[in-house]
Amino acid sequence: MPEQRARKHHQDRVAETLREEIGAMIEGELSDPRIDFCYVTEVAMNPGGKSARVYVAVDPAVANIEQAEEQTVAGLEAAKGYIRREIKERMGVRHVPELTFLADRSGRFQARIEELLNRSRKRKKQAAKPPAEGLPAGD
Repeated sequence: MPEQRARKHHQDRVAETLREEIGAMIEGELSDPRIDFCYVTEVAMNPGGKSARVYVAVDPAVANIEQAEEQTVAGLEAAKGYIRREIKERMGVRHVPELTFLADRSGRFQARIEELLNRSRKRKKQAAKPPAEGLPAGD
């Protein structure tokens, strides 16, 4: 049991370090014009540590966000070799996990869900108001 807990803790630390290092590279070192303003939201490592999924969120202020996500992921996939080599040097490890870049759409979905819930709440309030107005004031 303690070995599994230690392994999980190690993987969490490696994932957090990968998130920070890849984020720093995206902010300042990568000059691919396909990469829009984005940030790393999560790094999910496979249990063996041989591969990792890097979730990247693109700035929602972009006009065509679907196209921006596709281009950003394509730019990051093209720079994958450079990113892995830099991580290997910075972290001082023998093996760097194989990286897969994916667009993180959870923020957009969350905003849409909140919008739908707010609409639902407004409808319930409007539906509840007419019966309340019809009650006599003296009771």
